Amino acid sequence: MSATLEKGVNAFREVMDAPIASFFNSCVHCGLCADACLFHTETGDPKYTPIYKLEPLKKIWKQEYTLLGKLASMVGLSQPVTDAELEEWSPLVYDSCTLCGRCTVMCPVGNDITYMVRKMREGMAASGHAPAGVIEATRKTIEQGSPMGILPKTFLAQVRDQSEETGIEIPVDQAGADYLVIMSSMEIMGYPEFLGSLARIFKQAGVSWTVSSEAFEATNSGIQIGVSDIARQIVMRIVDAAEKLGVKYVISPECGHAYTALRWDGPNLIGRPYKFGVVHVLELLDQLHKAGRLKTEGKTDEPLTLHDPCQIVRRGGVVAEPRNLLNMVASDFREMEDCGSYNWCCGGGGGVSANHRAEELRFKSFQVKKRQIEGTGVGLMVTACANCRNVLEEGLEHYHMDTKMIGITELVAEYLKEDKPA
Repeated sequence: MSATLEKGVNAFREVMDAPIASFFNSCVHCGLCADACLFHTETGDPKYTPIYKLEPLKKIWKQEYTLLGKLASMVGLSQPVTDAELEEWSPLVYDSCTLCGRCTVMCPVGNDITYMVRKMREGMAASGHAPAGVIEATRKTIEQGSPMGILPKTFLAQVRDQSEETGIEIPVDQAGADYLVIMSSMEIMGYPEFLGSLARIFKQAGVSWTVSSEAFEATNSGIQIGVSDIARQIVMRIVDAAEKLGVKYVISPECGHAYTALRWDGPNLIGRPYKFGVVHVLELLDQLHKAGRLKTEGKTDEPLTLHDPCQIVRRGGVVAEPRNLLNMVASDFREMEDCGSYNWCCGGGGGVSANHRAEELRFKSFQVKKRQIEGTGVGLMVTACANCRNVLEEGLEHYHMDTKMIGITELVAEYLKEDKPA
């Protein structure tokens, strides 16, 4: 056994906890997880069945943690996991799984397949079987601070641009502010108007906030590649900055895995509770509206629909808030079929969008999203995740669909009630 393979197998052993053992034991082989996965439904290939993606991990569990498995290994009826086997499974674990959790929701016995895939990625990464694109994004995150290689000076340049465009000063490194705003790389470079929209909303609502020149990137490549030490390091950057500034809350941006990593995984990763709260930007905007601090006037008559980001909605529970906000500013909001917690993934989460070898499969799987959009008959789609937005725009272009995209925060900002002079 090579050193890297041994390292990977040892990682599999280390992640083999009671939940994984119980999940393997309780699987009834019903196949419902296959019908829940867009990679299976759109290709018809049984290898994309979610539980099947875990076969190498299951093999080690059987061989080392079950009596029959141990006996089979002793008499040569079961062979150890090989490097070639992990290489074969790498596309199943990284290319055809976005960690969206739809299979978990559909499992009749409640097996958290997403949890298991994340644990399996720990061994895959340790054995050298993570995709090159995800490895590169992770390297940039560690060395430069973001998966797209965005440096602090680039971020601060965008802050200045948005300040000039809106005429509103965006506070930087403001100690004692109530809220610290963090962004994803895609928002910084692709949709910087998100920050300008927040500035306008927060000015109207009287929100005390700041951005940090030391921790502005929310995307957690450690979660995506499957290396807990890296995930911990990325979270600690935000924790250190938030605690240094003494903020009360950190606002997770319109980015799915950033929200999952910071709000739900973060305290476990760093081994202690935060000294601040974590709130998704949509939660805060909804709170401000209910408190009468966020006021809008007028509505768009253009028919629109909502794409629910998996990590924010299905796995994060932020379901009502985006709908509350849309109903403030849209008179013809149409739900997709299979919306909310049952929505279909954009196809690019979990690091898949950074994984170049998965591109053909990603476009093939986008067909389910295409059907959803066409079923609403709208020409405008709203979402609350910058990665989803980018992936959806690529899919729309690939299929020559005449559908526009916008983020919820920007849409709400378009209809802010203007203060009239006395």
